[in-house]
Amino acid sequence: MKTRRAIVENWLPRYTGVPLNKFGEFILLTNFDHYVKLFAQWHRVPILGRDRPMTSATAGDITIINFGMGSATAATVMDLLSAIKPQAVLFLGKCGGLKHRAELGDLILPIAAIRGEGTSNDYFPPEVPALPAFALQKAISTTIREHARDYWTGTVYTTNRRVWEHDDDFKKYLRKIRAMCIDMETATIFMTGFYNEIPTGALLLVSDQPMTPDGVKTAESDTQVDQKYVNDHLRIGIASLKQLINKGVTVKHLKF
Repeated sequence: MKTRRAIVENWLPRYTGVPLNKFGEFILLTNFDHYVKLFAQWHRVPILGRDRPMTSATAGDITIINFGMGSATAATVMDLLSAIKPQAVLFLGKCGGLKHRAELGDLILPIAAIRGEGTSNDYFPPEVPALPAFALQKAISTTIREHARDYWTGTVYTTNRRVWEHDDDFKKYLRKIRAMCIDMETATIFMTGFYNEIPTGALLLVSDQPMTPDGVKTAESDTQVDQKYVNDHLRIGIASLKQLINKGVTVKHLKF
């Protein structure tokens, strides 16, 4: 275990319970077991890793992984995925809408992420922008329209802070930078994807509106979001990767 390669090849099966040769070449990332359960039900495949930190399910060329919550675990899963060098990684995350026009259930296709989480500083200097793979975001955009849906685009602010909704000064800062939404993983996934030479993208679902007290997420409101909007979110994510698979489109347009 002297090299990085040896570590990630050992740790990816350790964290997931899945042998390296059993992963699909296209990866969906999520923070929620509900997404993994739906994927497994729809494709009639088993959920693996129930006794491990990261559960997953694989159908054909696509594997979905619940890596947990936060930028540290986001960086971990991207580092571990370097063991198999996937063709593309798509993050299906939930986010808080920071502008009134982003309503519950809306989709946000981020064109960039603001690195407020700190974790990505271990990979690149702060001035390096956090960007997705353009071809992957283009495929997602096309798929959303094919599903007769629309989306917002803009920047997502990624933070390490889980409890900030009470902090008026932080809210003033969020208004000043004009981000469309806030989450805890997207910037980290973009940067660690770039570091590991893995094309990454994200499609975010607005699950709460935390800039106002009555818009802060609760157990009840999150359940309603799951019931109303998660099915479409997941179906669009799967269809976006299938579009790449079926058309043989490469998303690795950057020279790493």
